[in-house]
Amino acid sequence: MRLGATEILLIIILALVLFGGGKLAGIGKALGRSIKDFKNEVKDSNEDKKQEPVEIIDEVKI
Repeated sequence: MRLGATEILLIIILALVLFGGGKLAGIGKALGRSIKDFKNEVKDSNEDKKQEPVEIIDEVKI
């Protein structure tokens, strides 16, 4: 099921009526920040997995 231009326009108008312009902008900003933080965390997690483990060898003197 795909949304057409009329349905999308109706959703936008309904959102503006329910939340108002100022609050809707704040919601969009918070959503964008959350997505950006999530992408950064995933990227950092993948970089940590790519690093090869360092083997620590203690030299024992007899």
